[in-house]
Amino acid sequence: MRHRGIQAIARRRDGDVAGLRRLALYVLLGLLMLVGCLPASAHGGGAPPLRDYAIDVWTSRNGLPHNSLRDIAQTPEGHLWFATWEGLVRYNGLDFTVFDRSTRPGLRDNGVGSLLVDRQGGLWISDSRGNITRRSTDGQWDVWQRQQHTPQVLIQAMQMDSHGRLWLLFEGKGIGYLGPDGKMVYEAPPKDLPFALNFTKLVVDAQDRVWIGTLDGLVLRDTDGTLKRAPAAWGVGSGLVWPYRAPDGVLWIVGGESLYRLQDDTPHLVHRLPGQIHLTAMLQDRHGDLWLGTENQGLLRISQHGLERLPAGLNLPGGRVVSLREDAEGSIWVGANGGLYRLRETLFASYTERDGLSGDYVRTVLEDAQRTLWVGSASGLDRRGADGRFAPVILHNRGGKPPSVLSLAQGRDRAVWVGTFGDGVMRLDESGHPERTYDSVDGVPIGNIRAISIDAQGVVWAGTQRGVARIDEKGASLPRMEGMPTALITALAHDAAGNLWIGTIEGIRVLRGDTVQYIDLAGLGGGRSVFGFQQIGDAMWISSDRGLYRYQHGVLSRVGLEQGMPVDTVFQLVPDKVGNVWISSNRGVLRTDMGMLNEVADGRAPRLDVERYNEIDGMANSQANGSSGPAALLRQDGTYWVVTAGGLSMVDPLRLQRFRERLAPPAAIENVQVDGAPIHWEGSERNRIEGGRRLAVSFVGLSYLMSERIRYRTRLDGLDSGWVERGQQRSVEFIGLPPGDYTLHVSAAHPGGAWSDSEAVWSFTIEPFWWQRHSVQAVAALLLLAALIALYRFLINRYKTSNIRLARMVDEATRDLQAQTVHLQALNSEKSDLVDRLALQSEAFERQAREDALTGLPNRRAFDETMARDFARSQRSGHPLCLVVLDVDHFKNVNDRHSHSVGDAVLVEVAQVLASACRDSDLPARTGGEEFALLLNDTRLEEAAQVCARLHGLFHDHPDWAGIPDLRVTFSAGLVELDPADRTPKLLYQRADRALYRAKSDGRDRTSIG
Repeated sequence: MRHRGIQAIARRRDGDVAGLRRLALYVLLGLLMLVGCLPASAHGGGAPPLRDYAIDVWTSRNGLPHNSLRDIAQTPEGHLWFATWEGLVRYNGLDFTVFDRSTRPGLRDNGVGSLLVDRQGGLWISDSRGNITRRSTDGQWDVWQRQQHTPQVLIQAMQMDSHGRLWLLFEGKGIGYLGPDGKMVYEAPPKDLPFALNFTKLVVDAQDRVWIGTLDGLVLRDTDGTLKRAPAAWGVGSGLVWPYRAPDGVLWIVGGESLYRLQDDTPHLVHRLPGQIHLTAMLQDRHGDLWLGTENQGLLRISQHGLERLPAGLNLPGGRVVSLREDAEGSIWVGANGGLYRLRETLFASYTERDGLSGDYVRTVLEDAQRTLWVGSASGLDRRGADGRFAPVILHNRGGKPPSVLSLAQGRDRAVWVGTFGDGVMRLDESGHPERTYDSVDGVPIGNIRAISIDAQGVVWAGTQRGVARIDEKGASLPRMEGMPTALITALAHDAAGNLWIGTIEGIRVLRGDTVQYIDLAGLGGGRSVFGFQQIGDAMWISSDRGLYRYQHGVLSRVGLEQGMPVDTVFQLVPDKVGNVWISSNRGVLRTDMGMLNEVADGRAPRLDVERYNEIDGMANSQANGSSGPAALLRQDGTYWVVTAGGLSMVDPLRLQRFRERLAPPAAIENVQVDGAPIHWEGSERNRIEGGRRLAVSFVGLSYLMSERIRYRTRLDGLDSGWVERGQQRSVEFIGLPPGDYTLHVSAAHPGGAWSDSEAVWSFTIEPFWWQRHSVQAVAALLLLAALIALYRFLINRYKTSNIRLARMVDEATRDLQAQTVHLQALNSEKSDLVDRLALQSEAFERQAREDALTGLPNRRAFDETMARDFARSQRSGHPLCLVVLDVDHFKNVNDRHSHSVGDAVLVEVAQVLASACRDSDLPARTGGEEFALLLNDTRLEEAAQVCARLHGLFHDHPDWAGIPDLRVTFSAGLVELDPADRTPKLLYQRADRALYRAKSDGRDRTSIG
């Protein structure tokens, strides 16, 4: 990389008294001008202090081809362009696109020296071999190659004069220009001028004079073409001196550490910077503030806040600041030898240890009656004085270290109460001097004090890990009312009526006098842990681990994830003075409208519109802290302050409107591809695309503040009836568009902002296929009509000829069909009779195969199949299963004494008794001879035994078996329940059979359990 060290020659003038007076006059004029500018800047809502800017950094690790950025430009549509030693870079807020010798379109040389945007919006690019390239607004690239008489060196700077001449600064070789006619003119410098030591700055003023900076004074080309040194009487020095023309047209001269403003062709000293500072770049922004780049001391700014430097400790690209640019949104871009960085205003300002806080892990913040800000963190307690500086409050726990502060409150006596992590409750006077500590010795339980609330009588209520502690002039105590919580307290607040609201990890208690009310959140959305209370009007808003709850007129309502809240857990709700509601959470600060919040809570609106803010908006850390108090507040000046895991953050809601009123990002089409191949789409000519192609269009919203959050919408005239919202999608694809003319509109918007009026528009035509052309379709229609007429005539003749033949064939076929119909009807009648007989026979066979012919009960085959099925089901499900095997006692005697027909009648009646005593789920069966079985599903052994006892009773009560007076029939039974040892149904049956044997052996007419 080409680099020349800057030799700063600080020359002090030795003069007479008149010279000193003149110098003093210049200084006085400069100071008066600066003071005169400050009120305008302040009243105009000037820029915030430099420390409040957010800084973003890009290097070659982020997509830059080279870390040294020689120049920065922004074209009218919004793209940013960077000149590097490895090509020209275009940036859209998300992606870097590099143009070099390897790309098409491309450059003649990779080393880009300078950039210039002309009045028509074209971008001029110079390179290290003396070539000039212009990219027009329609994407066309034109090149003016170095001519034989011009130096083949780096063109360090370019400026356009009122005649359309592009002035060029050749490194170490003088100047020249490219005329409107395309001819390049080179003006060789006189030997007595220090062009061999020229610096990188060239300026054309309103009179078309050309000013050139060098390491040995300032050189001027007058309107008559004369090159000369700046007059020594100007007193701007003879070392490093260079010009800068501000956007308002004022010419500045930088000489050493001094800044001069040219008025009436005389430089007036405005600023003299302290120390040996080598200035290398300058920018006047829209507020009138001056940004100054240096050789090795980073970036400076002169504003209403004085001379400012960036805070120490920032890991910014080092080396010389080569280029500065303010973009259309007011951000400052800095090109250095070590990379690119950008300073942007953010909605939030943050304070950390760097600003004097004792620690970055902030837990609570309080504004007292004197508007002093108290900040509690894991590292102690701090106060912010009237000068805006933080100072520690000297507190020590018993170990001699600062306590971890979890909660703060101030009473009417202006005493400040401090809740700590394990060190009790401390009372301080309004100046921060400790007065007393309440701990376990005084009756305050050991542990965390996460919340403090002071009632109208000055009684202090402190939330501990064992309930609520009450502190008054008598000391500390734990109220013992029924219903008071006895575990961790996470939030406390007194409402307007003096009731104490108590948040716990198990819902809410409200102390109303001597009565404790319990409010259950779990029944509505599952809320459990409560982190904060905020009374607004007659409603109490509750922050919890399931969103927001509102308790109003005894009715609880909820606004959570289902209603559009982007997170579950929220810590503190704070309304501001302009209608906003700010809600802290683990995932940033949420903002919505109070009216909309009530509408959703009332059920009058389905969802909540919420904007979320995090580090990109200036927050020290997106993780806001909760379960401490206050975790956020609205100060008397209207600013909102919130504690985070990375420091203390604040926002002025009045600035929110300014941020939201920023112009919507202009939309720009990035590229167009047809079937995956890029096409040149820019220009006034309408693109014509063959039909049936896949068309993909990529676009972007050219904002550099919230690039990732920009929303898009598209409308394709010729297809869409209205806008189609695309969310954050940056491309759209069309497949198989019908032939016709189309115009694609793309619009962009910031989150919550209006849609941009600056749309990206691209018109194109889809060409029809050859068969879709009107001429081809007309010829085809005529041919089709002629063919139809010929076909019609042919078909008419054919119809007449075949009509006679068809009538004859119909008569013959009718006679055949009538004969066949009679035959088929006879066959169908025979088939129906046969089917009926087969069905009856099949039913009889099925019944014979599975049913006992005598008793009508299932037979042994059917019983075995059912028992196998129920056995497997009971083993799978674990449901109980019992088996009863029974045998009619002395049945042989019945047959011998009364005949076999009487025995059969007895068996039939036994079957009827068994069937009548069984449930639908039970299975009675005759398994052979006088032996029967009962399969009892879902029946325990005790229940089965009762069934058997009932059967014995039925048998005993049965009169006149088989119609034989005094004939008594009994049975013996074996009962078993399915046991894990019964691996098969057979084993279960064998156990029942053995139990039956025991019943017979024991005297019959009984049931034995196996």
